[in-house]
Amino acid sequence: MSDVSSPGKRHIQEVNIFHDVAKALTSSLNLDSILQTIMDKMAEYFRPDTWSLLMADEGKDELYFAIAVGEAADALKNVRLKMGEGIAGWVARHGEPLIVPDVSKDPRFAKRIDELTRWKTRSIVCMPLKSRQRVLGVIQLINVQMEEFNEAEVFFLQALCDYAAIAIDNARAVERIQELTITDDCTGLYNARHLYKTLEAEVYRSARFGYEFTVLFIDLDYFKRVNDTHGHLAGSRLLAEVGYLIKANLRLIDFAFRYGGDEFVILLPQTNKDSALIVARRLLEVFRTTNFLKAEGLHLNVRSSIGVATFPEDARTAHEIIRQADEMMYAVKNTTRDNIGVAQRGILS
Repeated sequence: MSDVSSPGKRHIQEVNIFHDVAKALTSSLNLDSILQTIMDKMAEYFRPDTWSLLMADEGKDELYFAIAVGEAADALKNVRLKMGEGIAGWVARHGEPLIVPDVSKDPRFAKRIDELTRWKTRSIVCMPLKSRQRVLGVIQLINVQMEEFNEAEVFFLQALCDYAAIAIDNARAVERIQELTITDDCTGLYNARHLYKTLEAEVYRSARFGYEFTVLFIDLDYFKRVNDTHGHLAGSRLLAEVGYLIKANLRLIDFAFRYGGDEFVILLPQTNKDSALIVARRLLEVFRTTNFLKAEGLHLNVRSSIGVATFPEDARTAHEIIRQADEMMYAVKNTTRDNIGVAQRGILS
């Protein structure tokens, strides 16, 4: 607990902490930085032995340790609590604060965390981080001096937790907006705007570390016939299925973009030309063997023309690497279709 003894001095400390937290909220969009400031200020004021911030993983109905401080921090990195498990899980599930002066007398306490960290928990103060009636996570302070923990302290702690919830909510809103600006609505892939930004970064990284990377430029063969025969709605659904198919056949480190119309670009980091050709051939074969729009009863088979270019062998700038891959795609488009064109090698036989 704070070593400031008089109520007046404690109030001044609270005001200063609010000021520092508000400044962090308004001067940075970096969520980790803001949360670290809030948690540091909490620790400075309440003096717990250790403290942590657990975030809710709604998809798995679990809590994970986003920030943990103290000797047990490393042991907590990969630990997860089920919603409802332990004091933190109870607070996350019910959305209510919980102050437990003696955990040995509370059946909700999860002993397995202490066993894992070899820590001795005596007391827990656990507060929910809530936004719009949803629990985003919880903050817990371990082994606070409970005899000094009164209603005023709870009120102050809740205010800091509200600041943390605002920071998390704002960061997620910014993230959603950013996703909207770089994502293609139809396919869910990145859009052309994000393509050049990503490529510029990859050119810089690869030049610095001596890596190769390869770009595949894909154009669907006779896509116009789908629109003309089945309508633009069917065409849009086909593009969405193609986007999903492309993404499903890439590694986690690869990037897929909708370049425009029925054109797609794939960026394969740290991939030379021969390795990229394995990916291109696999995609060509997947197109050949896939029936699209089965749910609509159409069972369409759509082929593709693919151009391949590699950095730095074929080009040394983002725009040039796209131009080379695009040219090779058009070489295929204007001759055989349903094939692969490779910069400096020509069309595959």
